[in-house]
This record gives sequence, structure tokens and C-alpha cells, in this order.
Amino acid sequence: MNMMSQCEIRQVYDRKRYISIIESLLFASGDPMKAKDIASILECSESYTKEILEELRIEYNKEERGIKLVCINKMYQLVTKPENSDYIQKILKTNSRQSLSQAAIESLAIIAYKQPITRVEIDEIRGVKSESAIQRLLERNLIKECGRKEVIGRPILYGTTDEFLRQFQLENLKELPTIDELSEKEIALENIDEEE
Repeated sequence: MNMMSQCEIRQVYDRKRYISIIESLLFASGDPMKAKDIASILECSESYTKEILEELRIEYNKEERGIKLVCINKMYQLVTKPENSDYIQKILKTNSRQSLSQAAIESLAIIAYKQPITRVEIDEIRGVKSESAIQRLLERNLIKECGRKEVIGRPILYGTTDEFLRQFQLENLKELPTIDELSEKEIALENIDEEE
């Protein structure tokens, strides 16, 4: 039977300690943190920190866990699992996941795929005014102002936020489905409806 060396025992202890510290940091912060900032606090390498973060992510993905570790735009954050949202809303006594209107959904999709984009450009694509939909998306922190277009009047440009990525469980915008993928899903849904 192989006995672990003192060095190996120390490494296992340190790793468990680092896992505990990272968990505490992410919980206490509440906001997303970069791996390099976590590594700096731990006084260890960024690559080692990412290994531990990946280990934590796998642990939290287990079915019996109520939280999960997400990476959005290379920043890590602890969040509750979406399947528990109905219970969390009861304690918060708010319905932060109220359904978006059709206008808001259309505007959000346009912004997600065409960002940065102005309200006038959104209106032109939709064929109707989008001012109230944009205001609702801003209130929900799904979009943000991200500068001004260099044309006469300098209209505001809009883009999606990290909250948008979190709500739609995306790590980055590259994970958005392509238009072709969306068309295939729509055709598949139409076929299902016809069969029923």
C-alpha cells in the first residue's frame, strides 16, 4: 500500500483550502470575478485557479446542488439554478422573471444579433416604434447604452449586458444560435404543431 508523502498530503490540503476560499470569495462578492483577481488574492497561478474553478463548476452541476458556477465573459459567479427560480421568487416576493412582451422580445433579439444598434435602426427592422420595449429592457438590465453613433444627432447605441448572458445561460455572444439554427428549430416546431 502506497503511503502519501508529506508533500502530496500538503497539496491535497492546500487544494481543499483553496476551494473553500474561492467559494467564500464568490459568495461574498456576489458579483462576477476574474480568475486572475481570484489568483491574486490566493497568491497562486491563474492556471491553477482555473483548475479549481473547473472542479467547483463540475461539483455544482450535480443535480442535488442548488447553485452553480457560471463563467460569463471570462468572469466567474455563483448563481442559483434556474429550475429553483419559482421558490426563490417566493422568498424575494417579487416576480423578476415576468414575461417580456412580444415587442420587447423582438427588440432584444435584434439588439443581440445587430449590436451596437440605435433605436431608429431597431424601429426600421421591426416596422414599428420600439421606445417602450427598449425602456423595459433597460429596466430589466438586459440591454445597456454602449456609446453614441458618429452621425448627425449622435443617437444612443444599445448592446446586451452580462445579465442578458446570465438570463439566457450563455457564456458569451458567440453562443447565440445562428439564424439558420433558429430557422431549423422553427420548422421543427411547425411540424410538431401540424402532427397534433
